Amino acid sequence: MKYVLILFLLSDFSGRAYLSEDGWEILAKVKFTEKFHKEENEYYLYPFFDSKIRAYEGKDFTLKGHYLPMDLDNSHTIILSKFPYSMCFFCGGASPASVVEVYFKAKPPKFKADQIITIKGILKLNDRDIEHMNFILKDAELIK
Repeated sequence: MKYVLILFLLSDFSGRAYLSEDGWEILAKVKFTEKFHKEENEYYLYPFFDSKIRAYEGKDFTLKGHYLPMDLDNSHTIILSKFPYSMCFFCGGASPASVVEVYFKAKPPKFKADQIITIKGILKLNDRDIEHMNFILKDAELIK
């Protein structure tokens, strides 16, 4: 009975995932395979999302990282990186698992390049659309 009470007190019935480890560590476990993309006539890294990472999809996911200044169409969207700009996936050759596309619920404040911020949003996994990141946070909020 004591264990049931502990589980009940630690439960959240909203479907949220409480991370027992760093979000970047979870994303880093995803394996990537280089595949040829016919329409682009280039090779791209495609993720394989196993059941462990898929368990986080559709749930709250929190990441602390560096704001990357990118020219994006939507003012509610940013790119968050595990690493600073000089070491990021685009510039320094880090893994695709080190960047996340973030869609805020409301327009976020202006950030400075490499500003460290913490964001919570609903995790979406993308293994097909090369126009978007493999990891996307929807309905995101800035955590202060």
